Order: sequence, then C-alpha cells, then structure tokens
Amino acid sequence: MTSKSAAAAARATVYGYPRQGRGRELKKAIEGYWKVRVDADALRATAAELRRANWRQLAEAGIHEVPTGDFSYYDHVLDTSVMVGAIPARHRAAVEADALDGYFAMARGTQDVAPLEMTKWFDTNYHYLVPELGPDTVFTADSAKQVAELREALALGLTARPVLVGPVTYLLLAKPAPGVAADFDPLTLLDRLLPVYAEVLSDLRAAGAEWVQLDEPALVQDRTPAELNAATRAYRDLGALTDRPKLLVASYFDRLGDALPVLAKAPVEGLALDFTEAAAANLDALAAVGGLPGKRLIAGVVNGRNIWVNDLSASLATLGTLLGLADRVDVAASCSLLHVPLDATAERDIEPQILRWLAFARQKTAETVTLAKGLAQGTGSITGELAANRAALASRANSPITRDPAVRARVGAVTDADARRSQPYGERTAAQRAHLGLPLLPTTTIGSFPQTAELRVARADLRARRIDTAGYEERIRAEIQEVISFQEKAGLDVLVHGEAERNDMVQYFAEQLTGYLATQHGWVQSYGTRYVRPPILAGDISRPEPMTVRWTTYAQSLTQRPVKGMLTGPVTMLAWSFVRDDQPLGDTARQVALALRDEVNDLETAGTSVIQVDEPALRETLPLRAADRPGYLAWATEAFRLTTAGVRPDTQIHTHMCYAEFGDIVQAIDDLDADVISLEAARSHMQVARELAAHGYPREAGPGVYDIHSPRVPSTDEAAALLRKGLEAIPAERLWVNPDCGLKTRGWPETRASLDNLVAAAQAVRAELPTAD
Repeated sequence: MTSKSAAAAARATVYGYPRQGRGRELKKAIEGYWKVRVDADALRATAAELRRANWRQLAEAGIHEVPTGDFSYYDHVLDTSVMVGAIPARHRAAVEADALDGYFAMARGTQDVAPLEMTKWFDTNYHYLVPELGPDTVFTADSAKQVAELREALALGLTARPVLVGPVTYLLLAKPAPGVAADFDPLTLLDRLLPVYAEVLSDLRAAGAEWVQLDEPALVQDRTPAELNAATRAYRDLGALTDRPKLLVASYFDRLGDALPVLAKAPVEGLALDFTEAAAANLDALAAVGGLPGKRLIAGVVNGRNIWVNDLSASLATLGTLLGLADRVDVAASCSLLHVPLDATAERDIEPQILRWLAFARQKTAETVTLAKGLAQGTGSITGELAANRAALASRANSPITRDPAVRARVGAVTDADARRSQPYGERTAAQRAHLGLPLLPTTTIGSFPQTAELRVARADLRARRIDTAGYEERIRAEIQEVISFQEKAGLDVLVHGEAERNDMVQYFAEQLTGYLATQHGWVQSYGTRYVRPPILAGDISRPEPMTVRWTTYAQSLTQRPVKGMLTGPVTMLAWSFVRDDQPLGDTARQVALALRDEVNDLETAGTSVIQVDEPALRETLPLRAADRPGYLAWATEAFRLTTAGVRPDTQIHTHMCYAEFGDIVQAIDDLDADVISLEAARSHMQVARELAAHGYPREAGPGVYDIHSPRVPSTDEAAALLRKGLEAIPAERLWVNPDCGLKTRGWPETRASLDNLVAAAQAVRAELPTAD
C-alpha cells in the first residue's frame, strides 16, 4: 500500500477509558453493594449504563473503533483470572456460591479467607491483583463477561474491539500460589493456557468481533531468550487458529526492543506501539525490521498517562514517518486512558489560561481524532485545531508560572554534602535508641487513621462555608485527641496524629506548595474503588510556610510517647502527580526535596524526634528497562537524602513503601540511608524481609503484619506468626511491628480490633525472646 493510501485509511481508536463515571458512580454503587445498600441487579445496571455512556461519548467524538472488555468492577487482571478459570482453591467455594461475591472476595478477602496479593501495574500507580498459579493449575475458559460487553457495544451500532490481557503478560505477572515452590515459573503453563485463549477468541468471533486486542506490556521490559521464545510460540499458535478474529498485539509504556522482531514476524494482523515514551527507539526498531508490510499499525502518539496537551505538529510528523511502514496506520493514545481523569472542562477553579494546557481523557480522545483526520485528509483539514494547539503550547512555554529564579538558584547551589547525614547509621542508631528508649519489637502505624464520614463532612462544610476555620479546626483537634488516646490505650510505642486534616498524602502537600495545581474532579483509579486526584505539577516548587508542624506539635503535647512527623517524599510527590514534562524529572525532584527539607528541619526544631518521609512510589517509578535504572535511582535516592539529611543524629528518619516488588530495589532502599523502613509484607508472606536479609540490609525494618487493603481483622495468632517469620530474617533489635500501610480507608471498628491484635502479637513474641527479661 502506498503512503497516500495508508494515510487515507487512518482512523482513531483508544485502548481503554476511565471506568468510574463523571460522578464516580461506579465507586458508589460497588461500595453500596458491599454495605448491602445496593443489590446486585442495581450494581450491574449502573455498570452497564456507564459502559454505554463511555462508548457513546467515544463514538460521538469520532472514535471509529471503541474498546470493550476494559471495564471492570475491580481490576482487569483479576477479570482475566476469571476468564481463564484461575481461581485460587481458597476462593472456589465462594465463587461457585455467588460469582460476584466470590470475585470481590478474591479482591478484598473475607474474615476467613485472604485476598490475592496486590501490586503495581508496571510503573503506574494502578494496582492489579496478582494471579496465583502452580503446576496443578487447570485453566478453563469463561468468556461470558467479554462476550456480553462486546454484544452490548454492537447493539448500539458501534464498531467494537475487545481488549484482553495477553497470555504472555498474564503469566509473567503471575506468582507461585501459596504452598507452591518459590522457583516455580508460571510461564511453563503457556501451552496449557493457549487453548483457553483460543476458545475465548472463537467465542468473541462468534459474537461479532472483527478484531481482538491482546495487551502485552510485559514485552517492553527486558526479557530473556526463553521469554521471547514463549512470545514467539504464543502468537505462532494463536495466529495459526482458523476460528478467530484478527489479532492486534498492543504494547505500551516503553520500547519493545528485542520483542519487536518477534511480534513483527508473528502471524497476527496488527501491532500497537507507544510513540510517546519511546518514540525514537520504536521508530528506529520498526524501520530496522522493514516495517509491518501487510499489517495494521496503531500508533500511540497521544500520551495516555500525563495531562498536557499534545504537540499536534510533532505527532503528525511522527505519523508521517510511519506511513509506508505498515499496510494501514491508525492513531491512538499511547495506552489506556484509565490513567488520566475524565474531563478537563469540569474544572472550574483552574485559570482559563492554564486550563488550555490540559488534556484529560475526553480531550485526549479529541486530539486522537484530530490527528487521524490530519493524517487522512492533510493538515489543511485541521488548520484551526493546529493554530489553537500552537497557541496553547506557546502560552505554557512563556508563562511566568513555570519558572522561579530563586528556586532554580537554590537547586543550583546544592552540594553532595547536603545529601549526607552528619554521622553514619551505626553511630546514629545508638543515639536514637538512647533518646527514644523503645522496647524490642517497637509497635507503630504507618500514619493515617480512618477518614470518617464526619471528617469528610467537616471538610465539605468548610468548603461550603457552613462552618468557619475555627469550627473546622476544633473538629480536627477532637479527632487527633481521639487518635492519640486510642493509641496510648492500645499500647503502641510510637504514635501518629492520624492525619485527620489531610485529604490525600500528595494533594495535601501540593495545595501548600507553589508550582502545584489541584483539581476538583480529576479522579483516577488507584485500585478497586480507591480513587485519587493527582495534583498537577506545573511550575517551580517552593514551600511558603510550614505545612505539618502545627498539628504534629499539638499531637505531641497530648502524650509522653514519641509522635512521628509525617511527610510524603519527593519521588512520590512526583509519581502521584501529573508531572511537568518540560524539564528532567531529577531537576523537579530536587526542587521538591528542598521544599520538604525545610519542613523536616522545622519539625525537628519543634521537638519532633521521629520523622517519616514516605516513598511508596520509589519502586513504582523504576524504569521498565534495566539500562535506564541507574540514572533514575541516582537522582531518586539523592532527592530523599536531600530531604532528610539536615537533621541531628538522634532524630530518627523513617520511610515507608507498599505494594510493589521491592527485591528489584533493595540496594536503592539501602542508599536512602533512612534509619527505619516499613514495608508491605502481609499478603506476600514476609517476602520482603527475606529480600532485605539476603541483601544484608543493616538498618531497622518493619515488614507489615496487617493487610490494611482487606476488611478482615487479622487475629493475634496470625500477626504473631507473620512476626516470627520476620524474625527469621531480621534480628529482634532491628525489627518493628506495624501494618502494611496507612489506615485511611479502613473503618474504626476493624482498625481498633486489628491494632489491638497487632500489639498483643508483638507482646507475645517479645515475651518469647531471650532478651525479654
């Protein structure tokens, strides 16, 4: 096909869309179902209407081919486990009794049965439920969800493309089931899994699918020859099927590398590549393999993960380069739009000048349609859109909001000594133990306590001016008093003030720093029904005044036990924001670190002896390719040390991480030079403790013994058993006892019971230690 005919064929599509609805209707319906206020039929009706609204919106915007199957009650990887029949043995009875309740039991657990492990979806803040597989796993096809949603879209008269997690990625994301040898490789189940995918593909074809998209983002990571061979076999076998739709294999988040020749040669009809995160690498690799003759290429040229307007002229240039490299070139966002908010026009509090710089899911859809039109009909057909786009880009580039000379001068003056503590850890720890006087196996929590309906009402009342600032602060003081009183009665050793005044661990700080913008409706799914509003990092960062000192100091005045100061670290402030893309991330991280350094120093001056700087996103933001990791880890660990290195030796610095694969970054954790780290460990059965021990990690650590992302209350015996596992890897003088993560999302009854059991477990195990007397 000539370049001209390839351009004429250009159409717009997306890989996925936000699930929650404009008013987070899905979250409300699901949580209502959990609380028995909404029945199953009403929940299904809400979900169906949200799907229809999304598809209509996409079609009306000009999207030619809408995605189906990307919608989920909780997580699309969990949906895949259901589709292939990979139900853990402990959940089978619940699933057989009621499929919907069993589904949520796998996601959240019950009082009697633990949920699936949860971790981050590649380098995003979206969490997926980890498949549990073993040599005895038997896969069975269940395509009911995928077929039903396809039929719903087709009934609306739409062209629809089902989207599935690909078989190779599914197995690479899986872990050995409990009781299975740790060295079991789920990829060995590929030949057992492929017939199930074949059956699902046949069902989708029978239901009317012309194309099916198989997502293989795991192939943008470094892969062994055996793993690449598995991809070769998977798409050789699936491509050889006679009873199937056309196959589109999609990748995103990075360059395909060695997997590109594998997929280019595979007997599939199309590939989707990311031309935002790795434009040059994928372009060069595509040219090197001779393009995709006879195949469809979907070019992801609109960034599906950030919120800045697309440079339409640059994207058109990329698309023009791709013409002639494929039989047909279509236009898409780089990945599912699940990772961005729904609609920028809903924001009323952002200045119109700045709002024109932003593109949420609806705006990205429009950009995709515009680019497809420009590619197919020429730039003359989108003259107005190009002019408006150039004006928006120039407005942002020339805005004084983006640059603060004083901030840049301060960053430029940073030296290596600014990122080093005055004494090494071995000397600091003796000073801290003498100063704090804590017992062996000290107990604490991660920071937040339940955000009750009363607290949310108080914040809403303040915004609506139904109460004044004094009335609001009185409610916060009362909540802090209750939290401190409970912790003292429960017997916790290091307390927290509970963060009653905080709406979110990133947004709270962003609202008090220059350079950040907050949204009112910019909700993005983190996991299940947990949605966050990532702030927008638009300009240079500074801290006009203290942010946390007042409430931390007040909490400390209520108790003789140490109260932790609680901050969010610089990497997480970037990772859980929509970060500026007009300067290197390391430069932005140093700006945030210096602002936080001022806060850390002010906390210490106010008498805070324990300061926790959370960095749960350190692993999440790790580049997907090993070659890119050293540069990232260098600036990321430096930013943490720059935040924390200005304190006295007897001030104890904590950090916290959760729900990620920590084994990849144990050296980086060491390089942070924190005195204590707390980490998620309950669902992974203390795996991280073993990883720290294998590395020879020399500092104190608190691998979690209470899974806070499940409503179940762990018993004292259960917490004690996990604690004893932790002691097998970490000596008692360096082991802390704590939950996996903050308690913001939990209710007070389960929190009280769980923490009572946690303290009782610590006391029981402490009594077993030789040094207990």
